[in-house]
Amino acid sequence: MVTITDIRARRVWDSRGLPTIEVEIRSETGKTTRAIAPAGASTGRREAVALVDGGPVLGGKDVTHALRQMSDVLYPALVGITVESQKQFDRALLEAGGPESSSPVGANTTTAASLAMTHLFAQEAGVAPWQILGDTPTTLPRPQIQIMGGGAHAAHRVAVQDFMVHPLSATCISDAFIQAAEVYRAVGDILAARGHNSGVADEGGHWPDVSDTEEALDTIVQGITRAGLKPGVDMGICLDIAATQFYKDGHYVVGDKTYTAKEWVTELASMSSAFPIVSVEDPVHEDHEQAMVWAVSQCPAVIVGDDYLVTNPKRIEEVPNGSVEAALIKVNQIGTVTEAHDAVVASRKRGLGIIVSARSGETEDVSVAHLATGWQADMLKVGSITRGERTAKWNELLRISEALGNLPMADVLSKPGL
Repeated sequence: MVTITDIRARRVWDSRGLPTIEVEIRSETGKTTRAIAPAGASTGRREAVALVDGGPVLGGKDVTHALRQMSDVLYPALVGITVESQKQFDRALLEAGGPESSSPVGANTTTAASLAMTHLFAQEAGVAPWQILGDTPTTLPRPQIQIMGGGAHAAHRVAVQDFMVHPLSATCISDAFIQAAEVYRAVGDILAARGHNSGVADEGGHWPDVSDTEEALDTIVQGITRAGLKPGVDMGICLDIAATQFYKDGHYVVGDKTYTAKEWVTELASMSSAFPIVSVEDPVHEDHEQAMVWAVSQCPAVIVGDDYLVTNPKRIEEVPNGSVEAALIKVNQIGTVTEAHDAVVASRKRGLGIIVSARSGETEDVSVAHLATGWQADMLKVGSITRGERTAKWNELLRISEALGNLPMADVLSKPGL
C-alpha cells in the first residue's frame, strides 16, 4: 500500500511549444515520481476533454484552470489517502473530479496524475514501471516510425496525417531502429536531391513537400530500396489517414478531388494494393461505421481504430463486428491508466491488435514505452526517430529490451485469414 503525502501540478511545455500538465506525487516513504500529459492535434469528438483556459493567452491553450483544480479539488481529496492498486487510485482520482467523467478536472490533469502513480507504485516495489503493468513480457512491440508527417501535423500539406515505416523482417528492436533510421536518411536524401527538403513535421518526420499521397508513398518506397531493404518484405508502410479531418458535407475532400465514402474506400483499397501498406488507421470519418466495415472488407491492410474507438472500453465492446481490426491505445484519450488498460483487455477479447501510441504534442516523458511493454502491445507508435521527445521513448524501449534479455519483437499484424 502507498500513502500519498503530497500531490502537485505544474505547467510544463510540450513539443509544439504549448503548455501542458506535469503531476508530481510523493509518498510517506519519501519517494517522488512525476509524469506529463501529452496532447493531440487531431482529436476524436469522444475523447476525454483536456482542461484549457480559452481566451487570448497562448491561443487559449494555457492550463491555469487545470492547475487550480489540482490545488482546490484533487489535493484535498487525495493527500493522506492510502491506496493499494492503480485501479483504486484512479477511481479516487475520478470521484474527486466529479461523478460523470474526468473532464471536470481535465483529462490532461488525470492523465498526468494516473501515470505518475504508476511510476510511484513501481518505485515503491523497487521495479521498473513495465513490471507492474502485466505479466512478464514474452515479446516487445514492433515500432511504427514516422518518415513523413501530413494532415494536422504539417499544415495539411497533404491529407494523410502520418506516413510511417514498420520493420517486418527485423527480429530485435535495435535492428528495427537501424533499418528505420536508414530509410529516414534515404528519404531525406531523395527529397534534398529534388530541392524539396523543407524541414520537419510535428512528430519529427520530413515535411511532406510532395504533390500528393501517391508521390509520398512512392518516395518512401524508393527510400526503402535505397536503404538496401525490400519493400513489403523487410519494411512495410503504415498510414494514419485521420479522415475525419478532411470529411466535409458528406464527402472526403482530398486535394482537388471529392469522393463519396464508397469511392474513398475503393481508393484506399487500390492504394493499399499498389504499395506495401500493412496498416491503415482511421480510414474514414469517426462516425462512419458502415464505411469502416467496407474498409475492413476491401483493404488488404489491417484497419486500425483511433478516433473511431478513442481508447474507450465500452465503445470497443459495442462497435460492429468487422468494423476494425486493431485498436490504438492512448491514455489521455480516456483519462487514466486503468481505463486505458480496460481498453486493452476489451480489444484482446475482440481479437483486435494493440498499438500503444504517443501524441503529436509530446514531452520527455517515457511512460508510453513502459505501457507498451507491460501490456505486451503488438506495436508502439511514437513518431519519427528524430527529435528528443521521440527518441527519449525509443531509447527507453532499448533499455527495457536490454533489461529483458533482448526479447524478440511481436509478430507482424496481419489481416485475419491471410
